[in-house]
Amino acid sequence: MSTPKKRNFQIEAFKHRVVVDPKYAEKTWKILEHAIREIYNHNASGLSFEELYRNAYNMVLHKFGDKLYTGLVTTMTMHLKEISKSIEAAQGGLFLEELNRKWEDHNKALQMIRDILMYMDRTFIPSTHKTPVHDLGLHLWRDNIIHSKKIQARLLNTLLELVQRERTGEVINRGLMRNITKMLMDLGSSVYQEDFEKLFLEVSANFYSVESQQFIESCDCGDYLKKAERRLNEEVDRVSHYLDAKSLNKITNVVEKEMIANHMLRLVHMENSGLVKMLVDDKYEDLGRMYTLFRRVPDGLSTIRDVMTSHIRETGKQLVTDPERLKDPVDFVQRLLDEKDKHDKIIGSAFNNDKTFQNGLNSAFEFFINLNPRSPEFISLFVDDKLRKGLKGVSEEDVEVVLDKVMMLFRYLQEKDVFEKYYKQHLAKRLLSGKTVSDDAERSLIVKLKTECGYQFTSKLEGMFTDMKTSHDTMQGFYASQGGETTADTPTLAVQVLTTGSWPTQSSSTCNLPAEIMGVCEKFRAYYLGTHTGRRLSWQTNMGTADLKASFGKAQKHELNVSTYQMCVLMLFNNADRLSYKEIEQATEIPSSDLKRCLQSLACVKGRNVLRKEPMSKDIGENDAFYFNDKFTSKFYKVKIGTVVAQKESEPEKLETRQRVEEDRKPQIEAAIVRIMKSRRVLDHNNIVAEVTKQLQSRFLPNPVVIKKRIESLIEREFLERDKVDRKTYRYLA
Repeated sequence: MSTPKKRNFQIEAFKHRVVVDPKYAEKTWKILEHAIREIYNHNASGLSFEELYRNAYNMVLHKFGDKLYTGLVTTMTMHLKEISKSIEAAQGGLFLEELNRKWEDHNKALQMIRDILMYMDRTFIPSTHKTPVHDLGLHLWRDNIIHSKKIQARLLNTLLELVQRERTGEVINRGLMRNITKMLMDLGSSVYQEDFEKLFLEVSANFYSVESQQFIESCDCGDYLKKAERRLNEEVDRVSHYLDAKSLNKITNVVEKEMIANHMLRLVHMENSGLVKMLVDDKYEDLGRMYTLFRRVPDGLSTIRDVMTSHIRETGKQLVTDPERLKDPVDFVQRLLDEKDKHDKIIGSAFNNDKTFQNGLNSAFEFFINLNPRSPEFISLFVDDKLRKGLKGVSEEDVEVVLDKVMMLFRYLQEKDVFEKYYKQHLAKRLLSGKTVSDDAERSLIVKLKTECGYQFTSKLEGMFTDMKTSHDTMQGFYASQGGETTADTPTLAVQVLTTGSWPTQSSSTCNLPAEIMGVCEKFRAYYLGTHTGRRLSWQTNMGTADLKASFGKAQKHELNVSTYQMCVLMLFNNADRLSYKEIEQATEIPSSDLKRCLQSLACVKGRNVLRKEPMSKDIGENDAFYFNDKFTSKFYKVKIGTVVAQKESEPEKLETRQRVEEDRKPQIEAAIVRIMKSRRVLDHNNIVAEVTKQLQSRFLPNPVVIKKRIESLIEREFLERDKVDRKTYRYLA
C-alpha cells in the first residue's frame, strides 16, 4: 500500500493594495493635538480616551510615529512657554504657589497624555531610542520653566530667603517648600543639587560662620554648645520636613565645621567656662553636650581627652607635692580616691564610659601617684586606718567597695614591692595588737592582692595568719601542760610565735624583762622547745603589750594597757618612788630612742601621766628624774597608754626600709636575668634590660643601673660571660 504524497502550503501577501488617505496623518494629529490642548485647559471631561488611544495607535501602526512624537514635543513646549509667562507674572509670595499649582496641573495632564500615547510609549519610542512621554514632560518642564532665565535665579533666591527667614525665627509654609524641593528632585538629582543644594550649602556655611563668631564673642562655653546643638537639631528637622534626605550629612557637616571644628580649641580653653571649669564644677550636662558635639568632628574627642588628661595630671601633681597634704597620709589617699571617683563619674555620666577617656584617666593617675615616692607607704597607712577603726559598723558590701578602690590605686603604683613592705609591717601590728576590725576584710584584701600579683606576693602575708592560728593552739597546749601550777598572782602569758621569714621582725636588742615575767617566759620556752625540735626562740619585746593592775592614792585602782617596754619601766616603780633616766636605762637596757618615746607617753601625755617628770617639759632629757604619780586619776577603770610614735616613718626608718627594699630586689632582678638568658642563651645588654623591666614591672620598675650591677655580679659568679668580640653581648653559662 503506497503512502499519500505530502503537499506544501505557502501563504502569500495580500494582493489587494490598501490605499491610505494622504491627509490621514494630518487629520488624526489635529484631533490628538486638540485633545492635548483641552487636557491642559482642564476640559478633558468631554474627550473619548478610547477613541484618542485608537487614533494614536493607528498613527504609529501606519508609520506616522515620528510625526506624532514631534507634534507632541511642539505642542507641550508651546503650552509650557505660556505657563512660564503666568508663573513669571506672579508677585511676591504667590510666585511659589503659582509654580506649585502649575506643576501639579502639568503632572495630571502628563498622566492623561501618557495614557493616550501608551502604544507609542511601548513600541515606537523604544525602537527609535527616544525619550518616554513622562520623562519628556519632565525634561520640557525643566528646560522651559525651571531653567527659564526669569524663573531660575528667582526660584533659587526665593527658596534661600525662606530658609534664612526660618533660621531667624519666622514661620514659613513648609508644605509648599516640600512640594517645590520634591519637584526639583523629581526632575533629577542633578537639578536639585545644581539649582538649589550647592548654593544652599554655601549660603549656610556663610550664615553659620558669621553666627558662630557672634556667639563665641558673647557667650560662655556652655551656652555656645547649647546654641550649636539647637542649630544642628534645627537642620536635621529641616531636612526631615522639606529637603532631600541625602542633604542631611552635607548640611550637618557644614554646621559641625563652622560651629564646632573651627572653634574647638577656643571652646575647650575658654576662660572661666571651658572644659577645665566644667570638670572642676562637675557640669555633667555641659560635658555630655561637649562630648556629643565634639565626637562629630575630626580630632574632637582627642582634643577633649588631651585637655582632661593634662588637667588631671596637673591637679594630681599639686596634690601629691603639696607639703600640707603630706602631713596626713589617710587624708592624702582619701583625696586621691575622691579625685578618681569624681572623674569616673564624669566619664560614666558625660563621656559615655568611653574607654579612651578611661585610659587617659588611668595614665594621668599613674603619672602623678608615682611622683610621690611615699605613695606606697601612704596607701598602706590608709588601709591600716580603715582596717583598724574606719570600717566599724560598715556593711560587707561597703567594705568591699573601699578595698576595691584601694586596689585600684595599688595598680597605679610602680613600686608595688614597697607597698608590700609597709603593708606587712602594718598588718603585723594589727594582728599582734588584735586591732583589726574584721578578719574577713583582711583576708579579702589579701585575695585581691594575690589575684593582682600572684601567690609569691602574698605567701608571707598568708603565713602571718597561719602563725596567729597556730599560736592560739600552742597557748592552749601550754596552759594545759601547766595544770594547776598557775596562781592568781602569776602573770598570764599570751605568746604569738612568729615565723622569722613571714613577719617584718627587726633585730632588736632584747630588754631586761621583770623577774616575775621572765619566769613564765622561761617555762613557755621550755614547753615550746620540748614540743618542737630544731627551733630557736628570740623574744621580740618591742612588739608586745601588757595589762598591769596599778594602785594609786585614795584607793584608786586601774588596769593599764601598755607596751612591753612601758611595763618594764613601770614595774621598776614597785621598788622605788624616784628613778633617774640613767637608772631606768641601765635597769631595762631599752634602746635610747624607744625608751624616750616610752617615758614621754608615761609622763607627758595629759590623762595618761602615771609618772611625773622633773623638770616638766614635753621632751625627755638624760638628766630627767621620774616619780610614781600617786595623784593619777581617770574616770575609766581600764586606761590605755599608747606609745608616742609618729604615724609616718622618721627619716632613718625611711632609709632603712628603702635599703631593705633595694636588697630584696637584687635576687629578683638576678632571677629574671637568669631566666631570660637560660631561654635566649645569647643576648645584648639593651635587650636584657628591656626584658627584665618587662618581667618585673608588675612588682616594681627596676633601675637600669641596678640591672647592670646584677649582670656584673652574675658574670663574677660565672652564670654569664661577655662575648669575646662584642663586649655588650652576654652568653649564658650552663
